Amino acid sequence: MRSTSLLLLLIFLLSCSENKEKKESPNFILFLVDDQGWSGTSVNMSDNIDSSGSLYFETPNLERLASSGMRFSRGYSSSPVCSPSRYSIQYAQSAARLKMIRVGMNTKHIDHNKTITIPKKLKEINSNYVTAHFGKWGIDAEPSLLGYDYDDGKNGNKEGVFINNKTQWNTTFSDDPKKIFSLAEKAVDFLDQQKKSKKPFFLQVSHYAVHTNIISKEETHKKYLGKDKTRSTDNAGFAAMTENLDEGLGIILDKLEELNLTDNTYIIYTSDNGSVPTIPAKRYYKESINFPLSRGKWDAMEGGIRVPFIVSGPGIQKMSESKVPVVGYDILPTIVDLAGSDIQNKEDIDGGSFKKILLSGKDVKINRHYPGIIFHVPYENKIALARAHSSIIKNNFKLIKFRNNNELVLYDIDNDFMEAENLLEQYPELTDELESLLDGYLFKFKSLKWQNGINWKNVNVNKVNSFYE
Repeated sequence: MRSTSLLLLLIFLLSCSENKEKKESPNFILFLVDDQGWSGTSVNMSDNIDSSGSLYFETPNLERLASSGMRFSRGYSSSPVCSPSRYSIQYAQSAARLKMIRVGMNTKHIDHNKTITIPKKLKEINSNYVTAHFGKWGIDAEPSLLGYDYDDGKNGNKEGVFINNKTQWNTTFSDDPKKIFSLAEKAVDFLDQQKKSKKPFFLQVSHYAVHTNIISKEETHKKYLGKDKTRSTDNAGFAAMTENLDEGLGIILDKLEELNLTDNTYIIYTSDNGSVPTIPAKRYYKESINFPLSRGKWDAMEGGIRVPFIVSGPGIQKMSESKVPVVGYDILPTIVDLAGSDIQNKEDIDGGSFKKILLSGKDVKINRHYPGIIFHVPYENKIALARAHSSIIKNNFKLIKFRNNNELVLYDIDNDFMEAENLLEQYPELTDELESLLDGYLFKFKSLKWQNGINWKNVNVNKVNSFYE
């Protein structure tokens, strides 16, 4: 009888131990950087493409992060411009669905108090989650409305030093360029607090770098002035600012190790859109800063939307790469999945979880409720293509539809990431399928419709009344 009691006690204690282990919620840190291109770091985002990283830029801490986790060689921002991407990450919906397609929009049509946001979903899973956002917010509502416990305000570019004139392209110097080190200090303080509280956390650090104005530490700039350029587009100030940003990342990685938090923390590093194609910006140019990708920020070509996308954390194979396309609005459902839950009403979001890819190391399909990844630029940006366009990516193929004349182009992105060969005539049925999916999506969500002369800036979209319907 006594031996039976001891056995039952042992089983009970083991069960309690297992339950405790299961209940330990993971931590999450999202590094969202600004205007960083796919090839704008020293990390090769693809093992098969040497030019997917830079030999001029130096980002040793990002190399360190990449070596500890998985690179997504086809990682995409949700939009080729910043605010729509930031909205999309928080709500797991495409910019087209949110009708948030450019900076400076009137946002009265958006319900900012949605029930599905990263902080709100995590708190549903475990009410002990503590959430914080520091840096560039870019959303027309206070972070607290979305569920953040701590934040440093409803910040935009100006808080990170941005003057919208020609001086933005000239390099200036600071000991705290683009508030890189101030943000790192806020993040470190938050991590110290959470270590003491023993509560799980979600921390988003949204850097103002590497958006203009170009600001760096003077000694870093001197280093790049003396360094041989490897591309015609290499810019010493831009490279110095990028390295300073990397130093900020290193401070936070060091703190995680110091506090012994690394083993239970998932880190996601990505950018809100691709880099500006040239410094200074101009519409016509021979080669983009985003080479080997075409064009850059403002356009839904690969240079404007394919970005660094790196994830590390428990269970993720070191130094691994996935070729599965992922997008900014996949981040929320992935975090929720890693935290031990899922989104019940999948039709309420556009994103899908890539947890299985992270933990299996295999390129398995992401289940999104709506097929394909959607990009929508329904206005003419004079510094970019100056043509309203939309696109859809599904598996290896990408269809772009130009709205001024309904011209279509089809690319096999796996084999033609430079978007050089239009395969429209070779794949007429696939073209029809993708066009139908793209237009069907825009009609379903009554996305904003291009009309000549509409730029969607500072106007109430309901008064303009130009929708797909």
